[in-house]
Amino acid sequence: MKTNIILRLLLVAFLLYIAWPMVPQSTSSLEFLFWGCWLLFAFVFIGANLATLLKMSRPPVMEQEGLTKNKQRSH
Repeated sequence: MKTNIILRLLLVAFLLYIAWPMVPQSTSSLEFLFWGCWLLFAFVFIGANLATLLKMSRPPVMEQEGLTKNKQRSH
């Protein structure tokens, strides 16, 4: 489970790294709106994955099923 979260965080970090040089080049208000929404989504995505990684929230349902199967196998 941790590897999936870390891979997602690395992916969003890579996308931010690629996109960041283009942000200052935006000239119209529509471009500013696009980049603002894109950056907001990226930071929400990072926050959600960090919360799951730090166990501040429950993992997604798909990953919870794997946890219950592992608990049943260990008993």
